Amino acid sequence: MKVGYRIRGCISKAVPVAWKTSCWFLKIMLPVSFVVMLLSYFHILPYLSSLAAPLFTLIGLPGDAALVFVTSIFTNIYTVIALLSNMDFSVREAIILAMMCLISHNYLVETLVQRKTGSSAWQMIVLRFSCSFVAAAVLNLLLPEFPEHLIHQPAQSLNFQDTLLHWVESSCWLSLKVVSLITGLMLLQRILEEFGILKWISKVLGPCMQILGLPRQVAFLWVVGNTLGLAYGSAVLMDYSRQGKLSVSDADLLNYHLAVSHSQLEDPLLFAVLGLPIGWLIVPRILLAVVVVWLKRLANFLFPAKCPVLTRKI
Repeated sequence: MKVGYRIRGCISKAVPVAWKTSCWFLKIMLPVSFVVMLLSYFHILPYLSSLAAPLFTLIGLPGDAALVFVTSIFTNIYTVIALLSNMDFSVREAIILAMMCLISHNYLVETLVQRKTGSSAWQMIVLRFSCSFVAAAVLNLLLPEFPEHLIHQPAQSLNFQDTLLHWVESSCWLSLKVVSLITGLMLLQRILEEFGILKWISKVLGPCMQILGLPRQVAFLWVVGNTLGLAYGSAVLMDYSRQGKLSVSDADLLNYHLAVSHSQLEDPLLFAVLGLPIGWLIVPRILLAVVVVWLKRLANFLFPAKCPVLTRKI
């Protein structure tokens, strides 16, 4: 009975916070998604992409890669997969482009989330954008030649009514996913905390966190961010921040890591379906995130600043 009472207490604490956080997410995600749908349908995104096309030839990619990358900045990995499946890229080109999109996607939503957890929005945007091109340039030097091309299908054009209907359907699924995942994560966090499992996780993963340049207390948040993604990981981070359990410095360090390395399960597996080797999509991001965090720590050491407990409210 005592265990059941403690679990009910966790539920009563987690559900209201999860619902409030979910509503905040959806207020951002749905309008952004609708605007992007309009930009794509009226061919504004392809026009923006054409302006950036010359830059991509410097990193071994054709000009068409700009369309995929610019689209990813405003949308998610699912849209990137849809574009790649309808375009003719070699496997080598697709790996480089996939790496860029894995680091840089969904800026509007994810940057606002990171800002809520104490990081500078502009720093996060510059970091992700620059790391995308750094990673692409390094991969262009290291990747061997792959003779294969992606299997692609001719793109299907939809009229506005069908496009709008598709957006409504995907938005309903997104809303359900957001509420379910955030509620589940908040509840899991409360239960793990109630029964002392979070301390055990921090203890076990502590040495690994130190290698990564991160504090021990972010171990659970690191696991969430690297499995479920930046947005959902930051949702739990916001809850930690709301309770005053993290300093601005610790939250910022984790955001620097997650900006480069996040969603290391679902997103690479989506690209693996297209025939891309998953190792090239996971390991470089982890290594780059480690470098980024240690450089950030060095900057904090050289230019120290006061780091109060983060208490921003949603």
